[in-house]
Amino acid sequence: MGGSRVLLALLLCLSAGSFLVRGEDPYLFYTWNQGILINGEFPGPRINCSSNNNIVVNVFNNLDEPLLFTWNGIQQRKNSWQDGLPGTNCPIQPGTNFTYHFQVKDQIGTYFYFPSLGMQRAAGGIGGLRVNSRLLIPVPFDDPEDDYTVLIGDWYKKSHTVLKKKLDSGHSIGRPDGVQINGKSEDKDEPAFTMKPGLTYRYRICNIGIKSSLNFRIQGHTMKLVELEGSHTVQNVYDSLDVHLGQCYSVLVTANQDPKDYYMVASTRFLKQVYTAKRIIRYTNGKGPASPELPEPPNGWIWSLNQFRTFRWNLTASAARPNPQGSYHYGFINITRTIKIVNSASTVDGKLRYAINGVSHTDPTTPLKLAEYFGVVDKVFKYNTIVDDPPPESAEKIVITPNVLNITFRTFVEIIFENHEKSIQSWHLNGYSFFAVAMEPGRWNPDKRKNYNLLDAVTILLTFDNAGLWSLRSETWERNYLGQQLYISVLSPARSLRDEYNIPDVAELCGIVKGLPKPQPYTI
Repeated sequence: MGGSRVLLALLLCLSAGSFLVRGEDPYLFYTWNQGILINGEFPGPRINCSSNNNIVVNVFNNLDEPLLFTWNGIQQRKNSWQDGLPGTNCPIQPGTNFTYHFQVKDQIGTYFYFPSLGMQRAAGGIGGLRVNSRLLIPVPFDDPEDDYTVLIGDWYKKSHTVLKKKLDSGHSIGRPDGVQINGKSEDKDEPAFTMKPGLTYRYRICNIGIKSSLNFRIQGHTMKLVELEGSHTVQNVYDSLDVHLGQCYSVLVTANQDPKDYYMVASTRFLKQVYTAKRIIRYTNGKGPASPELPEPPNGWIWSLNQFRTFRWNLTASAARPNPQGSYHYGFINITRTIKIVNSASTVDGKLRYAINGVSHTDPTTPLKLAEYFGVVDKVFKYNTIVDDPPPESAEKIVITPNVLNITFRTFVEIIFENHEKSIQSWHLNGYSFFAVAMEPGRWNPDKRKNYNLLDAVTILLTFDNAGLWSLRSETWERNYLGQQLYISVLSPARSLRDEYNIPDVAELCGIVKGLPKPQPYTI
């Protein structure tokens, strides 16, 4: 995404404003005209909001193919209608528009959005989404001089349509062609960021790539970790950070070195060939170029695992509300169900597929959520095609079908991820924050529970109290596209607005529900 390479990006043209409506939380309005342009805008416009703000995004699809946007990390409380995935929404057809309307509730932190259909994520259309704490709620560090968004990721020379065809033919997309930082692999002379000597800056770093874990570091500077995907952390200091697919961190960096240029560096991890991007950070009174000698990345996956274990919740920091993060004692809640998730790779009819517990997900033409809402599930999919504790042979034969788990509303569930493959796995669950209580080698058994961190784990113990349909997926996008994903259905038996919002009036209908009358709306 730099040098002589022609960038294939999704251009997002933004107009925004905000005002206070009496009796409601503030609204922020955005209008995006969407189209694939050569050397178009990348990253896309940043959404900068505060907790409880209402976000209204009107997307005009100027592509020649359908489009959806999803909001990575935003929980969409009671509102999976706005999740922007093929399991929850009909695509925005070419030449049409759709308005997303959601509230960020009490989710402070660093997130991003991206196009969720096919392999469009490889083409761009990705931007930062930050949720700031309200002024009345203190954060556990002083206000920085400035707040920068740093979107890092791998990139491919081939277009997203070519990558999709390659996967459809049964082959992997292979290694990436490089790494980018905010759309470029390096700077000619102009800096990506500037810092004033002696002052401290916040950098929000997200790995928006589709294939590679990355290591991020800044020449001559340490980074103090202060937030991880919506949680304030114990403020440990790091020379570098492994940022896996879909992850976002906030770090504080103080301009306390000799005044000159320095490189921020992102490089691939766990690949035989290392790809690197470097961008310039310039001291405002700087008098010299950055050193060509880049800081070395770490080696091996053990280093990454050990670093993850140092991430801890800051129990005394305020959350988005005045109460401290540690006031919720998740370690004292009884587990009602244990689900083991085992990823696998195999072939079906000679073509590559990926699976969870032996089932490779495929999206039906009728979105799963619409099938539920209109009462036609029996014509679209079956619940619970996988079992909670899969036998070893389940990974040997893959079945292609919609993969939907039904989980009882307001139960406390333990989810175990077992990776028997040689590749690093990065997972994402929409609709929830959760508590990653352990990461260990080998296979899981109940005796492993004695090693759980039941006090200050960062964000997998999980209370399913958010009614809706939620994606659990691999963030390695070829694995996601070829089936390593499922949806979790959390239905409220009350059919009440206290638990879930009604389908929006502007929602598109497609598949077998197109033209059907809407069911009776939920009531209080």
